[in-house]
Amino acid sequence: MEALTKEARYFIIDFDSTFTKVEALDELGAISLQNNPNLANILLEIKHITDLGMSGQLSFTQSLERRIALLQAHRDHLPLLIERLGKKVSDSFERNRAFFAEYADQILIISNGFREFIVPIVTAFGVKEENIFANTFEFDGKGNIVGFDPANVLSANGGKVKQIRSLNLTGDIYVIGDGYTDYEIKEAGLANRFYAFTENVERDRVTAKADHIAPSLDEFLYHNQLPMSVSYPKNRIHVLLLENIHPRALEIFRGEGYRVETVAGGLDEDELARRIRDVSVLGIRSKTQVTRRVLENANKLMTVGAFCIGTNQIDLNACLEKGIVVFNAPYSNTRSVVELAIGEIIMLIRNIFDKSRRMHEGQWDKSAKNSFEIRGKKLGLVGYGNIGTQLSVLAESLGMEVYYYDAVEKLALGNARKCKTLAELLGLADIVTLHVDGRATNQNLIGAKELALMKDGVIFLNLSRGHVVDIAALVAAVRSGKVRGVGVDVYPYEPKTNQEAFVNELRGLPNVILTPHIGGSTEEAQQNIAEFVPGKLTEFVNKGNTFMSVNFPNLQLPELTDAHRLIHIHENTPGILAQINGVLANYRINILGQYLKTNEKIGYVITDIDKTYSKEMVRELRDIPHTIKFRMLY
Repeated sequence: MEALTKEARYFIIDFDSTFTKVEALDELGAISLQNNPNLANILLEIKHITDLGMSGQLSFTQSLERRIALLQAHRDHLPLLIERLGKKVSDSFERNRAFFAEYADQILIISNGFREFIVPIVTAFGVKEENIFANTFEFDGKGNIVGFDPANVLSANGGKVKQIRSLNLTGDIYVIGDGYTDYEIKEAGLANRFYAFTENVERDRVTAKADHIAPSLDEFLYHNQLPMSVSYPKNRIHVLLLENIHPRALEIFRGEGYRVETVAGGLDEDELARRIRDVSVLGIRSKTQVTRRVLENANKLMTVGAFCIGTNQIDLNACLEKGIVVFNAPYSNTRSVVELAIGEIIMLIRNIFDKSRRMHEGQWDKSAKNSFEIRGKKLGLVGYGNIGTQLSVLAESLGMEVYYYDAVEKLALGNARKCKTLAELLGLADIVTLHVDGRATNQNLIGAKELALMKDGVIFLNLSRGHVVDIAALVAAVRSGKVRGVGVDVYPYEPKTNQEAFVNELRGLPNVILTPHIGGSTEEAQQNIAEFVPGKLTEFVNKGNTFMSVNFPNLQLPELTDAHRLIHIHENTPGILAQINGVLANYRINILGQYLKTNEKIGYVITDIDKTYSKEMVRELRDIPHTIKFRMLY
């Protein structure tokens, strides 16, 4: 006990639901009662008694007695319990093993649990056995667990307080735990601070008493300026998700340990400018405009995820200048958009939409007039990207002749034929469908002039971007009969929420299908997007990967262990890399790997080093002229 008498900082850590993710006696019950037909009900009762004790609603002694009576456990069950607990150590404890090794003399495990299973788990982290204080089981002659040592102070109410008093510690004391008995240490005046640990379980009665809430051990270490495996606690990374993004995205971000806030619908510029402060990760769909003014208020923003294909709603240049990486979902909803296009083409060429409307009005119009097959018809694709190419393949399999025009040279798939000009394509197609991006030069790509070039009675679809079609010209073409059928999914102005009225000149026109920007709105597509985009965002935040970013130099980085990763974003000016390496050389730091990618505006440098860094080194790297952002990953 000599190490516990010197002036120092002491870290008192609970075991159940803190060091491990679970309550050990609950786990023991799952083992000892596995053949009991009433297993589920008994486990629920054990858990209920545990919660009553941990929240202070039941005396600890009563809680312990009642649980042991229900367990019907044996000495032979303990090896399997230890094996299970070893696999259920809290994630933040696992990744901070170095803390336990470095502060072994100052770490005490004080638990109302039992030494028989606690000692094997925590000593594997370097905690000294003499610094572990817990109860011990009592066994009968057959090895059955029948009770606990009543002479042990930790078996009684207020046991943790009595145990710490007996140690006569001199120095600052910090308590980390999830239960009311951990708070009692602070309440008794024996600790400087009580940290309510909520990584595994959160008890309102306990968090209300805490000096600080620690969603992970990283937060505790960061708050006390102690060494940790990450440079910044994940729970401090604030994610803001707008526009009803699929719940799977929330699961992924929360699984990473990030703090997630959601908003139904989009936000206007003023509101987003206000809400963006202290946000690290922003997730949007198509309605929210991420403008330069919004970004001027984004003091912590690292990355933006567009949970859709388009990114014209984001000021990509402003993001680039501020070192904010933008990702989108270029493939995840492709199939959904293509299927909508095929469905609408068939509905429009058969005039089904108007026939259905008249049937609802009581009119029986059994006629083949103005109703055609799509087989043999010429499909003209304006834009031959991910959606255009897949639509090309499916349309051809249905017997259509496919033509396409794209401003960029694209390889034709199947028997599709490329048109040299837009005018050529518009003049020959029976059906014209748009699949272009939202760049400013595509504003009114289809206007009165282009509509006049089309065949009389053409079918026209726009499932791409609202501003690429002159709506007034399209309305005139429909009314004149030039365009026989229209399918539109996107509009120059779209309501920000489902409660806002949709106002557009296309309403009420014959054989016109209007859909509320749902081309990619299928359960399959939204789940795909909700898995793909968070994956890219978390890879950037956690590892620095920018592969498939729409505005940043693309870097795919190797996994890194037992090293530090430095991320430096700077204006694309000569000599920055040399200055970075000069700083590292001055501090005699060896470079394990270095990766540089640039575009016309910025440079992105990743440097992996094998030596502990100093605050002075970090400051010098931040102060290099033309630096936009610098951060440490590990």
